[in-house]
Amino acid sequence: MPPDFDVLIIGSGPAGVSAAFPLVEAGFKVLMIDGGKTASLDPPVSSYLTLRNSNTDQSNLMIGKDFYSLKKKENSSPKLSVPHLSYVFAEYADANKILNQEFCGLGSLAVGGLSNAWGCGVACLSAFEAEDFPFDYNELRKSYQIIANRIGVSGCHDDDMADYFGIDEWAQLPIQMDTLQGYIFNKYKKKSSRFKKVGFSLGRSRLAVLSEAYAGRTGCTLSSNCLWGCQNGSTYASKMDLTTLLSFPNFTHQPGYVAENLEQKISFWSVNGSQKYGGIFSISAKKVMLAAGTLATTRLAAVALELEKRIRVLTNPTAAFLLWLPRFVGAVRHDTLGLGQLSFKMGLPDGDSAFGATFSTNGIPVSDFVNHLPESRRYGIDIMKNILSSCVVANVFLPGTYSSNTAQITTNGSLSISGSVDPNTTQTMRYLSKNLRKVFNSTGAFLIPSSFKVGAPGVDAHYAGTLPMRENPVRGEASASGELFSLKGLYVADGACLPSLTEKPHTLTIMANADRIARFIVKSQN
Repeated sequence: MPPDFDVLIIGSGPAGVSAAFPLVEAGFKVLMIDGGKTASLDPPVSSYLTLRNSNTDQSNLMIGKDFYSLKKKENSSPKLSVPHLSYVFAEYADANKILNQEFCGLGSLAVGGLSNAWGCGVACLSAFEAEDFPFDYNELRKSYQIIANRIGVSGCHDDDMADYFGIDEWAQLPIQMDTLQGYIFNKYKKKSSRFKKVGFSLGRSRLAVLSEAYAGRTGCTLSSNCLWGCQNGSTYASKMDLTTLLSFPNFTHQPGYVAENLEQKISFWSVNGSQKYGGIFSISAKKVMLAAGTLATTRLAAVALELEKRIRVLTNPTAAFLLWLPRFVGAVRHDTLGLGQLSFKMGLPDGDSAFGATFSTNGIPVSDFVNHLPESRRYGIDIMKNILSSCVVANVFLPGTYSSNTAQITTNGSLSISGSVDPNTTQTMRYLSKNLRKVFNSTGAFLIPSSFKVGAPGVDAHYAGTLPMRENPVRGEASASGELFSLKGLYVADGACLPSLTEKPHTLTIMANADRIARFIVKSQN
């Protein structure tokens, strides 16, 4: 019997859909499977501040019927406390046999994966930053353009971050900033030469969010609901692409399927697993592309390889902090963009850079700020009530070289991930806390004492490098085409195959690389 499909793609996140387009356009018979979870709550229709002022069911809005927001772990992302997003992360670790030891391992069984809850930050690697990638940089650059034009990006601005992001030639204009962040930006521009001398640059964030209508989607309406769900489709999520893919007769999407193991046959692969509503499945395909998220992809590949060695898991160690602008105490709050409005890079002593962004405090649960104050929770609430409208929240990320996490397959086929913090990372975070305080103080935005909180290992959800592409791969590595060494026809299309992880937002690179790999498969069959 011939295999059921030409290519089976595991995962409908950004990597999965990006790999699918070149294949279906070339006539390949493609099946995409995913965990099938969807939102149980619709995105808010009213703006965030309107909901906070008039919604009569505040408890369920902010906490959830099952007290979801109260279960959030300390020093984790705000997205983990939003009830509207609970479906995105639910059951991922158990379904994919992932054991987290001192590590916050995030992934998604949802249609569209983690793109249902991402920060929408986009950036291109430079040729220098991609020097570890075992192929011509121009291939990646071409795919960057294809992806950017498909998903829609914004932020084009003649500022000190334009070259760093490398995306402006395909980007719409920036989305309107709020008053506080506009104040910081204007202060920076007046002293930009002084800031650059200490290795600090600031500019508009580049986002996969529309500032104006594009491809049937609406431009951002500044509702502050970015964390709670965009009601008009301005923010990109990969589930949007499924509508287009399903218009191809040779594309099939099967939600509710979780792959558990892969079997290599003589001329095809068999993907076996469990279905959402009980039962098991076995589907055959000539080629399989792993795009299940780095952690699930790593487990599937490592089991197929019978890989016993420890695997390094690259992440972006991260911290968050709160900036107070006394000038705006008592200011009236207005709805605005709930994602990064300004982005910055900060030079590090070893020559690397850290990357970060600033956000409005609108649309983020107050509890996330109270926990960052030196006062008790009781008095912290009173303080936040009076100063929150004059505050901006920010985050910062280190390159993957600062991460110290490993993973290994257990005897029962689970992937056990061990998180740890390198002393050098701790020292670098102290350096950032000290120097970012100085920098932002000069803009009139004061970093609140004790608000600089380092996140737990893995909370960034930027995972990569477990099955890296190499020019001359060995077992546990992939070729330039993403094909795993010794496993012909099995390709890695998500962050697992990235050979390095910079501090920059990495989703666009994952998407571009998945597109490039799929185009290689098409070309190799012609």
